[in-house]
Amino acid sequence: MILKASQRAGAKALAVHLLRDDENDHVQVHEVRGFVADDVVGALREAYAISKGTRCRQYLFSVSLSPPETEKVCVAAFERAIETIEQRNGLTGHPRVVVLHEKNGRRHAHCVWSRIKAEEMRAVNLPHFKMKLRDISRELFIEHGWTMPRGLVNSEERNPFNFSREEWQQAKRIDRDPRSIKTIFQDCWAVSDSGKAFAQAMEARGYYLARGDRRSSVAIDHLGEVYAIARWADVKTKEVNARLGDPETFPSVDEVKARLALQVEAKMNRFAFEARSEFEHARLGLYEQKRKLVSWQRHERKIPVELQAVRHVEETRIRYERFSKGLLKGIWDRITGRHAAIRRQNEDELSLSVQRDAAERQILIDRQLEERRLLHRQIREHEKRLEKELESLRSEGVGRVQPAIQRRAVPKPDIGPRLSHRRRDLSL
Repeated sequence: MILKASQRAGAKALAVHLLRDDENDHVQVHEVRGFVADDVVGALREAYAISKGTRCRQYLFSVSLSPPETEKVCVAAFERAIETIEQRNGLTGHPRVVVLHEKNGRRHAHCVWSRIKAEEMRAVNLPHFKMKLRDISRELFIEHGWTMPRGLVNSEERNPFNFSREEWQQAKRIDRDPRSIKTIFQDCWAVSDSGKAFAQAMEARGYYLARGDRRSSVAIDHLGEVYAIARWADVKTKEVNARLGDPETFPSVDEVKARLALQVEAKMNRFAFEARSEFEHARLGLYEQKRKLVSWQRHERKIPVELQAVRHVEETRIRYERFSKGLLKGIWDRITGRHAAIRRQNEDELSLSVQRDAAERQILIDRQLEERRLLHRQIREHEKRLEKELESLRSEGVGRVQPAIQRRAVPKPDIGPRLSHRRRDLSL
């Protein structure tokens, strides 16, 4: 499991963090040891009060233990790991608090030790604790047979991020069939009898007229590709100039690209807003399901605790009644050894009952974790779909139409069968 630790102060803030049930699905105070107080807040305040008798400012040692998300880890495994951490760092016997958290379908633990040795009123030094925790973490992965992260195998390969994602991608040009482009130009030329009609027909198909570099009329699509009208409409330049007029009357290529860039950006922003609104509505539904599930699971966990408490009382009564009543019978049982045999039997049964109760609680916890993991997988998939759609919109709108971009030349019209491209509707 991944171990993260720090020497710190701030007992009150840490106690509030450990007990927050608004950020965690379930919070269980597993152990408060070595303090006069029997609660987390009181224990950490006590650690602070004791530290005032020393010069130590970072009087707490806080460690979080996070196993792999999909693994089932019992309480005993957390306890063994905590004991190992305690021994390796010279904190054996120090007061400590252990809290178990369940969040986002996974279970992890927090352990906080007081660094102050009260008998000597000094803080225990923790040299190289990060390296020690790294070694313990490796041992735990090997012991449980978990897949070890590459960052633990070799620290030089550590990824500073929890996940990798390209938030910004360079926009890629969409392949288009030259035959379909040629058909569009020829159709628009055929149905128009004036320059104004030709411009309207071209704009309806996603092409905008502009002034070319060589005193020629060109068309630009919303991706910023420049097309020579005469070549793609398969007419002579004189005919184009006669119908469209002087090219100088048209805006320049850069001006048209700048205008198209604003239009594309506005449209992509609107699409992004619509996508966020749609996904937000669905996300609220998923989080409402999570809220109801967590509420029911909290109630469900109280039921076995109450039943186990009743069963414990009944089993204790049965074990107590095995002993003989009366002074003389009690003395005789001790002489004959019957009393000792009954006591050993009761102790064995008590140990087994404690293990049975812990196993029952673990089965319930594992089932509830699996239920929440399923829901959290749906939430993550939902968020990934939103991110993918927004990324697609960004790649469509960002960097697509910029005057300064040097683009590769548009292929010459070719209606031969050797060209095959994906066809996509590019009209806005």
